[in-house]
Amino acid sequence: MASDDLIEIEGSIKEVFPGGHFLVETEAGSEVHAHLAGKLRRFRIRVVLGDKVTVAVSPYDLTKGRIVFRHK
Repeated sequence: MASDDLIEIEGSIKEVFPGGHFLVETEAGSEVHAHLAGKLRRFRIRVVLGDKVTVAVSPYDLTKGRIVFRHK
């Protein structure tokens, strides 16, 4: 699947798990299990509880995703 097929959803970090995994609550009220994208890991961008983030989600499984941007 190409990267332009992904759906981008905004939400906030609700829970932090070990290993760079997070539970993100979207603005629509649903929850997405997400991990950090490679650029966020490479440049060591910290994501903490309560941060506003953008999550890229596959149209096939809306419960799993990847955090691609942390809003300031």
